[in-house]
Order: sequence, then C-alpha cells, then structure tokens
Amino acid sequence: MPDLRDRFYITTSIAYANNRPGLHTLYEVIGADALARWYRMCGVPTRFQTGTDEHSVNIAMRAAEEGRSPRDFVDAQVALFRAAEDALFISPDRFIRTTDADHVRAAQEMVRRAHANGDIYPGIYEGWYCPNEGFRNATDVTETAAGTICPNHPDVPLQWLSERNWFFRLSAYQERLERWFEDNPDLVQPDHRRNEMLGFIRGGLEDFSISRPDSGWGIPFPILPDGSGAQLADGSWDPAGGTIYVWYDALINYITGAGFPDDPAAFARWWPADLHVIGKDIARFHTIFWPAMLWSAGLEAPRKVWVHGWLLAQGERMSKSRGNFLEPIDFVAAFGSDGARYVALREAGFDRDSDVSWDVFTRRYNADLANDFGNFVNRTVSMAGRYLGGERPAPRDAAESPLGAAWPAVRDQFVAKLEGCLLHEALAALWEFVGAGNRFVEAEQPWVIARAVKAGEEGAAERMRGVLGDLVEACRLVALAVAPVMPGMAPRVMQQLGHEYAYDADGNGGPAILDELRWGAHAGEAGTLAAAVPLFPRIEVETVLDGEVPEAMGPA
Repeated sequence: MPDLRDRFYITTSIAYANNRPGLHTLYEVIGADALARWYRMCGVPTRFQTGTDEHSVNIAMRAAEEGRSPRDFVDAQVALFRAAEDALFISPDRFIRTTDADHVRAAQEMVRRAHANGDIYPGIYEGWYCPNEGFRNATDVTETAAGTICPNHPDVPLQWLSERNWFFRLSAYQERLERWFEDNPDLVQPDHRRNEMLGFIRGGLEDFSISRPDSGWGIPFPILPDGSGAQLADGSWDPAGGTIYVWYDALINYITGAGFPDDPAAFARWWPADLHVIGKDIARFHTIFWPAMLWSAGLEAPRKVWVHGWLLAQGERMSKSRGNFLEPIDFVAAFGSDGARYVALREAGFDRDSDVSWDVFTRRYNADLANDFGNFVNRTVSMAGRYLGGERPAPRDAAESPLGAAWPAVRDQFVAKLEGCLLHEALAALWEFVGAGNRFVEAEQPWVIARAVKAGEEGAAERMRGVLGDLVEACRLVALAVAPVMPGMAPRVMQQLGHEYAYDADGNGGPAILDELRWGAHAGEAGTLAAAVPLFPRIEVETVLDGEVPEAMGPA
C-alpha cells in the first residue's frame, strides 16, 4: 500500500520547443500523467507539471530561418504540444513555459542567490557547443570520421566556442552530492542509473557555465561582470549582462511551478518535488547540477528522480532529426486516446530502452485490448444481460470465488509496481488477472449453466448469479485500477456495469481508489447493466503494414 503524504508533486522534463512533438517526447508525459491520476484517485492532493523549454540560440536561428520572431515561433510549437497532449488526455495542473513571466523572475532570483552565496564567478568558456543541447564536455562528444559530434544530435554541427561567461561552482558540492547519493539510495532510480551518476560524481566534478552572450532571445542575466545589477533605470536589462544559459534556466521551472519566489505559502506546500520523471540523456543535469543549484539557493533537493530509457526504432533512438519518430496525433487516430496510452506504457519498459514499431503496438493493442479486456467486458455484460435480464449480480465472497481469492495479491502487486514507476510491470500484473477472468469464463461456461437453469436443475440459478457476479466484479476492478492509464475507457466500462464513475476527468474527486479496489466493495448495492458496447475494435495488422495509415505515422 502507498505511503500517502499530504501532497504529491510530480514533474516531467520540459520539452525543447524547436519542432513538433513525437511520441518519444511525450512518452514520459503519458507515464507521469498516469501516476498523477493514480495519486489523485488515492485522495492525495496532487500537482502535476509539464511544459516547454523555449530559450536557446538554436530556436532563435530556426525562427529567423522561417522569417518569424522567436516568440511567434515558440508559440506555434507550443500549440502543437498542447494539441498532442490534449489528444492523449494529458491533464497537468500547470503547463509551464520558460517564457512565462514568473519563470523569468524565478530564474533571475536563483542567479542572485547563487551569486550572494559565492557560488558563481566570471570566467572564460572554451569548448564544444551543441545548438540543440548546449555546452558539451570533452567526455560528452564523440570523435568520428566526419568530425566531432554530439552523440544525442549527430546530424547537428558542433560549434567551437571561446567566450566570457559566468560559471557555477559545482566542484564545491562534490562531497555533499556524493554523501547525498550514499545516504539516500532510492533518490535516483532505477539503481543502474543511480550507480552511473554516483560514478560520475566520484570521477570529479567541474564547474559549468550558466550564461551566454546576449542574442536577443533568453532570460537576461541579472548581474553584470563587475557584480552590479544588470537592470537599468527604465526597467530594461543591460545587454552586457548576457542571458542565462538555457539549461540553468530550464531546470528552474520545477520550483517556478511550485510558487518560487512569488508565492512562499504555495512553495512551502509543494516543494520539494516528490518525483521528477526524466530521460536518461539528461540525468546528470537533474541529479547532479540541479541539487547543487538548489542547495546554493538555500532550497531542498527533490525527493526522487526516475530516469526512463529511450524509445528505439530498429535499435536507433527515435528523434525528429532522424525522421524515425511517431506522430502523436496519428498514433491516437490509430489506437484511440486510451489505446495509445495503454500500448505506449505496456509495450515500452519505463526503466530501460525499448524497441517499438507500429507492428508491435498494433499487436499489443489487439492482444490486450481488443481480444483480452474488451472481449472480457463485452461477453460479461452480454451474458449478464441475457441470462439475468440486465439485473447486476453481486459477487460471491472472496473465499468462495477463485477470482475473488486471487484479486488481493494482484491488486497489491499492481499498486507496488505502479508506485515504483514500473508501469509496464503494473499493467502486466493486471492483465494476468484479465487472462484469469477469461479462463474462468471458459471453465464455468455460463451458457451451459443457462441450459441447466432452463431445465430447472437445483442450484443452477444460484450458481449462475455467483459466476456472473464474479465476472462483473472482476471487470469493475480492472476498469478502476487501469483508469489512470485509460481514463476515457473506465467510465464507459462502469456505465455498462451499472456502476457510478465518481471521479472527475483528471482523476480528482470520488472515493479513495484503494477502498474501491476491494473485492465486493459494492456487493450490497442493486444495479442494472446497460447494453454491451464494444470498447476496442480490432485493428488489422496487415492494414498498418500495407501503409493504409498516414505516412507521418512513421515506419512499420
């Protein structure tokens, strides 16, 4: 059972708004949204934040290429992200943008605090710069026959820079960071990611640049090289101060959304974050740079960082630059919003890299949703309607029901895996129970019992009600448990079962989900089943493979 606190604050990394989103970009957002919905349904006050990272030289260059202002360019990109997230039922409490006014204030305040603490100083940066990712250490670039490349953006030419910047004294936090990792073994998960980061710390930490020369697009650095304030009498900013480096700026979004520095009461309530959900390529920033930045400002570090892997296409990382990514809108068009969320979280492990394709996703959809769960609900509602006249039967006591006896262990495993961020394993555990339900139908054969009832066999009617009551209850429990992953499907199933769905569209409201996930929680309540309506129409694999889907959906 969960360790329920008085609140739960969960964030994703913010997406770089230089292009339209791909499924690989929104994968972590789907997972974080499912976790946020779960905690809301548990009755825990929950805050979920995602958003976009909008300041960089690269974005200014892209905007210029299109003959637009940087603001117009990012506004257009953000609209694409919001549309894709809406299609996927993503329900953040805040969609933050690094161009938001309160974020500008938060970033500048963090700089001022680090400066007051003696943790930033002017110096000369000389080294590689990736327009898509920023400054790269010698250990973060790869030498190839074509030259030096950024491994995360191999098609983007690197720039060799030599410029005067402000630096953050990361080296001053070496011992504290190492001790933090050693004293809190669960704060960075999975374990292999924690071990990678601890090894990096033990290899010695270097100070990092936190400013860039003023390009006309970015948050003004609030301090001039002589240590004086950069804001002029008219409220504008002296260009000599430069801008805050995009990575320093971006990380601060998590505290901006919690209320820093404008709303101390909100900040005291929501910070530190309970969970940052991020990709493996940005683990150093979130588990090493970010805690040190917070400590320098006199703030607490996050309580936990979960580092997921990448979505791969035939062994290569999905990316917009490689052209091997999946369009979220078309993904939803193919599988539906609920189906898209389910197959993404079930097929791709949330703790490792996963090779995926349209074929794989389609087969998963058909196997788990069309064949297993969709069929289970449809045949249960149809049989109960046919054999009992639509009256909802009560389940038997758990001790008298194979499904009822099995459910508590399934529920506990599902909850433990879900709250442990192993979302794919949580769904696998739940679908084992769906499989058990379908096997139960085949073993009990209600259609045979119906003939016995018609023949007047003693005890047949009672057995029919017990078997169908168990099946209806199993459908109810699975629908509620999986509601954080498939929020649109759950109310539809509950309506067919004649049960109320008491939760709001984002998972708030309603009774504590753990109370609802007790076998027989509503056994004493009368109800009427609705007509059976298919939930997940089967998708022909050949249709997808033959290219009868939009080309933008990517390779099969």
